[in-house]
Amino acid sequence: MIARPFGSDREALPVTSRGPSGPLARPFGSDGEALPVAPSPHPPTQRAPSRAFLDALDERTRRLSATFEPLTSHHEGAPPSSAAAVRDAVHVLGDDLLILAATVHDLAEEAFAETGSAAAIATAVRARGHDVEIGVGGLPTALRARAGRAPEDGGTGRIAILAEYDALPGIGHACGHQVIAAAAVGAFLALADQAADLPGEVVLLGTPAEEGSSGKELLARGGALADLDAAIMVHPFSHDVVDHPFLGRRQLVATYHGIAAHASAQPFMGRNALDAIALNYQAVAYLRQHLPPSDRVHGVVREGGQRPSIVPERAQVEYYVRSAAPETLRDLSRRLEDVARGVALATGTEVELTWDPLPATLPVRTNDPLVRRWSQHQSALGRLPLAGGVVSETLAGSTDFGNVSARIPGIHPMIAVGDAALHTREFERVAASPSGDLAVLDGAAGLALTALDWLHDGELRAAVRADFEAAGGVLDVEGYFA
Repeated sequence: MIARPFGSDREALPVTSRGPSGPLARPFGSDGEALPVAPSPHPPTQRAPSRAFLDALDERTRRLSATFEPLTSHHEGAPPSSAAAVRDAVHVLGDDLLILAATVHDLAEEAFAETGSAAAIATAVRARGHDVEIGVGGLPTALRARAGRAPEDGGTGRIAILAEYDALPGIGHACGHQVIAAAAVGAFLALADQAADLPGEVVLLGTPAEEGSSGKELLARGGALADLDAAIMVHPFSHDVVDHPFLGRRQLVATYHGIAAHASAQPFMGRNALDAIALNYQAVAYLRQHLPPSDRVHGVVREGGQRPSIVPERAQVEYYVRSAAPETLRDLSRRLEDVARGVALATGTEVELTWDPLPATLPVRTNDPLVRRWSQHQSALGRLPLAGGVVSETLAGSTDFGNVSARIPGIHPMIAVGDAALHTREFERVAASPSGDLAVLDGAAGLALTALDWLHDGELRAAVRADFEAAGGVLDVEGYFA
């Protein structure tokens, strides 16, 4: 019972409210007037993160964009008549491409389950009279189509246009992969419709499971990239960017093994695996201060014990580990291993480290001569394809296209669909809006014209290869982190 206050004459003071166990007195001053009552406490509300940093980046991007001159190419590329035929073909295909984009968007199938999306793409390609293989590279939802003159038959080379079509759990195509798929199909069909006049071969390669599952690396290990000379694709974004940075990414699962004991009766007989996780998580937090600005480590606790009365004998944490170069990613990986083993020693536990349950992804290498052709074609369409550094390089994720670009020359430019961040419901909306439709058509034209340039222009092909070799050449992706 909360005591009820009395005045000097022993008369009870007025009560204006009640607590959980009885009345709460309202205080009065010496003149008998009630004193102001403080507002009732409320549970704290979540405070939204400040946008000040992002707003400053946006302002910087606007300022740099205002004076930016798009990249150009000194290579001749394809004959004007061939390029005009490709542009006309994309225009004719337009309605069908937008229907395909809408179909893939509405299916919203997640990694390795894109059966309907793969079927829709195959149907669109077959409707134009071209054969499609489904299930290439050991993945049931991967696909491939070919057109033109193969190198084995005297063709100038083989270039692939890559399609993605997997969605995200819970938020559908919030990465806009329906734009990627439809643009790739449009580019392939625009070239395939004049296959008899192509000096080399173009390949449509449908690549499932980009979102966190390294589908392109699995395809590479299944042999799907073995006969390719170059690869190109386009990805929707908030801006047009020719060489947006993508970080390499690895996965680390640290499982700590302790000794179970009664947490009250004999805790000293236990070794607490959850304590190891807590210390590991904190040690990684301290490590971040001493990492390069582009490095990222972020994780979740997957297991933490069964009940409070038992000292946890098993606990597990999973991290995504990202860095801007293969060498720095390897260094960061070693530092995290040191942290994990040091924590095990400190807590008397044992640790089991599992790297990359699915293959690691590497940073994207952007091929300069090839992306200059893309930039020139996008500029002709009225877009402003920005170079790296104009849009902040802190706004970076990861993609399995990095593993492709470590094996063969490639480009992964971004195409603007609207002012929204990737992997949000807002981006899902803008990628399916009219601006997303325009990105499908402009993306299809840009990919087709860039591939056509590469097939026709021998000096361009030589420059593309030279740039690739100067960047390090073929990387042993499978063995790099061994």
